Amino acid sequence: QVQLVESGGGLVQAGGSLRLSCAASGHTSSSYTMGWFRQAPGKEREFVAAMRWSGSSTYYGDSVKGRFTISRDNAKNTVYLQMNSLKPEDTAVYYCAVGALVSVSPTMWGYWGQGTQVTVSS
Repeated sequence: QVQLVESGGGLVQAGGSLRLSCAASGHTSSSYTMGWFRQAPGKEREFVAAMRWSGSSTYYGDSVKGRFTISRDNAKNTVYLQMNSLKPEDTAVYYCAVGALVSVSPTMWGYWGQGTQVTVSS
């Protein structure tokens, strides 16, 4: 069992930045993939970014490439999502997830955090 707790969400003006954190605990593995998804009201959950707990490859959804950066601190068991140049369309609940492989499909991920709200005002 893995527990994930997101933090760092809030209200920010368009063009601003936020850094989300995801703290992992429980039965973690270096083979896990860490990812971020987001979901706006009435919309499907959307893939944002992912990386392996070990290794350096990163993956991003088309809508956030060049603006968002995923990173990790293994010593703190924490994954981050640095969000720059935020747009109103980035407004959503952001979820941290753990899975075996990188996938854009939420159904392929086994563990989820509770989510943190990000609101970008225009």
